[in-house]
Amino acid sequence: MDLFAITTILIVISALFGYLNVRFLKLPTTIGLMVITIIFTLLVLATSLIDDTLLEHEKLLISQIDFETVLLDIMLSFLLFAGALHTNFQQLKVQRNPILAFATFGTLTSTFLVGVFSFYLLKFIGLDIDFIYCLLFGALISPTDPIAVLGILKQVGAPKKLETKIVGESLFNDGVGVVVFLTIYKIAEGGANITFGYVMEMFLIEVVGGIAFGLLLGWITYRLLKSIDDYDVEVIITIAAVMGGTVLAQKFHLSAPLAMVTAGLFVGNDTVRETSMSKITEQYVDKFWELTDVLLNTILFVMIGMEILVLTFNNHYILAGVLTIPILLLARYLSLMFPIKLFAKKLEFVPNTNLIMTWGVLTPIKQE
Repeated sequence: MDLFAITTILIVISALFGYLNVRFLKLPTTIGLMVITIIFTLLVLATSLIDDTLLEHEKLLISQIDFETVLLDIMLSFLLFAGALHTNFQQLKVQRNPILAFATFGTLTSTFLVGVFSFYLLKFIGLDIDFIYCLLFGALISPTDPIAVLGILKQVGAPKKLETKIVGESLFNDGVGVVVFLTIYKIAEGGANITFGYVMEMFLIEVVGGIAFGLLLGWITYRLLKSIDDYDVEVIITIAAVMGGTVLAQKFHLSAPLAMVTAGLFVGNDTVRETSMSKITEQYVDKFWELTDVLLNTILFVMIGMEILVLTFNNHYILAGVLTIPILLLARYLSLMFPIKLFAKKLEFVPNTNLIMTWGVLTPIKQE
């Protein structure tokens, strides 16, 4: 099956499931899509007891999708740029210290705690997994993308400072999480060949280099937008910035996620918007990236739900998955405690910020 056919099927399924959610379930988009996709997948599994034709076709479709390439090399850059583009930059500046603490210290602490807790949990239920792989799981699961929570926060009119903390952490810990994950992955792969100097060099190249490249990319995009007044071409320029920037970042081993976040924040800054975009251009750019964000999130959640079809079911794995949920919540709660207490005297926090941000970890990806 070729790429166009696979993409077409995913978009058609996403549109159908999205319609069913809006028409009947009326849940937040990502939650509704996940629920409908899981129900659909379970129905396919049930019908396979009589006729497995549909099941085999779905397995073939999912098996031909390289999730790592689709998510990390294609979708992630678009999602992060779109999220950063619509972030309130002024609030982000005010909340920058706790956001950076959440994204760095919080992510690292959560990674370690999840690794330790899951290591002993798996031992307890009879699964012998090396500690390095438990840490790898911690690095994979610790970065947060609380889309559904953000949608609900906007619906209930939650304070902007709380929303900014959640959005800001979500944007920046993607980049930090990628660096931590890749570092642990290299250690697991190479073991003794990994030194502290190597890790620091990788961190500086990935993080500092990624942010610097994002600033350069954002500035170039700003200058191009400022020099013309044609909303069609200006939208295309933003697309080119994301796609071209991602390719260059990957080529030079910089953090593409951090580069896209930085570029999105730069271009989305109110001062930059006022001096580089007309009102109609701003509307077109915003609407295009809002639609792109929704479309990619929709497709991604459908793919995640359909992934059930190619999973290996085992009682130990199911038990480990169920028991891991409270462990993740506990690690998330503990990782937020220190940054919140550290900045509580300087910045006023919304009551129960820790609990709200802890539960926000349950929902993966971004939504405006």
